[in-house]
Amino acid sequence: MAQERHSVSLVRALGRGLAMKCPSCGEGRMFGRFLKVLDRCDVCREELHHHQADDYPAYIVIFLIGKLVFAGVLIVELAYTPPYWVHFTLWMPLVLFGALGLLQPVKGFVVALQWHLGLHGFEDAKHRRAAMSETAVREQASAG
Repeated sequence: MAQERHSVSLVRALGRGLAMKCPSCGEGRMFGRFLKVLDRCDVCREELHHHQADDYPAYIVIFLIGKLVFAGVLIVELAYTPPYWVHFTLWMPLVLFGALGLLQPVKGFVVALQWHLGLHGFEDAKHRRAAMSETAVREQASAG
């Protein structure tokens, strides 16, 4: 288990981030409040306070929701030409709930990406994981 935790692949780390779990162990929560990343994982004690996600998750969500809504509005307008109040009624809930629903998983994704790549303050954690993986490989080679 310890070796598996220290050799986390990029895909696994990003999946854990999307699930709003610790990118290291996948068991602990990443968020204490809606968009407040915990200082460290409650399970494995991995430090997460180094992240600098800033506004990037919001930009990603705006881009995704904007593309989806623009395509939907265009298709509905060309096919049915409904009045503006129908557009408003149809698209405003999608924009509101879509943005609120995507913001936390996307922020988890960005924090997990920073953690895996060793960006900002995560450099030490990345070096520690690499050293532990090398030690585990040496131990396996000497045992086998």
